[in-house]
Amino acid sequence: MPVEKWSDRVVVARLADDPSLTEDLLTLDQTPNHGPHDIVLDFSSVNYLNSSHLSRLLKLRKKMAADEGRLMLCGVCNQVWGAFLVTGLDKVFHFSDDVTTALATLQIGEEA
Repeated sequence: MPVEKWSDRVVVARLADDPSLTEDLLTLDQTPNHGPHDIVLDFSSVNYLNSSHLSRLLKLRKKMAADEGRLMLCGVCNQVWGAFLVTGLDKVFHFSDDVTTALATLQIGEEA
């Protein structure tokens, strides 16, 4: 999973489709936090989500919130978006069309 550090506070993780997706989400969840930071998860290469993936995303969201960080999901295809809609998680996570828009949204949120 390529991880790009965009600033002292923001990291972009470009997720891969399964089987790598499971490992990517586990790695992100087990990474120790060093103060508040934000993560942008790029789903543009992901075509499928299962309940295990959704559970790991919820754990990561909880960890981020506890550390005053923000989690932004972007590049979600229609099939993956359907999994979020069916489970009602479309109301839990923050979504953006692409990485650039996600980064701009996070920056605007910092200035507000």
